[in-house]
Amino acid sequence: MPITLTLPDGLLSPQAQAEAFAALTNALLEVSGLTGNSFMTANIVGTINVLARDHVFAAGKPAPAAFIELKLPEIALVSPETKTAFIEKATDILEHAAEGWLKREHIWINIVYAPEWAWGIAGRGLGNNDLVDAIQAASPSH
Repeated sequence: MPITLTLPDGLLSPQAQAEAFAALTNALLEVSGLTGNSFMTANIVGTINVLARDHVFAAGKPAPAAFIELKLPEIALVSPETKTAFIEKATDILEHAAEGWLKREHIWINIVYAPEWAWGIAGRGLGNNDLVDAIQAASPSH
């Protein structure tokens, strides 16, 4: 479940970037009710894209801003409440990590869904039922 964090150079230290990414991972697990699930934990992956300050824009002008894109299968964060909970937690994480250098209104988050059978892990295409089975098999209660 890839997370892409994009921010301007100098907004967060490398350590703060890593800590924020780990916190985003934990937020996704928590909101999904899957904290401790080994399958989900191992498959939350992603990148941190650090761009030159003059390559990050808000209102058409260079600005300190941050963007999070979360790519998920159709079975994840299906309710408005879970989507909103992730967005709120992710915004809080970045606002805190930036230590006052980033306005809350300059944090944008979008959640993108891959359609059925458009999810692949380790060279294997997975349908929604395959993902549910893998998540359930890795449940701590199993």
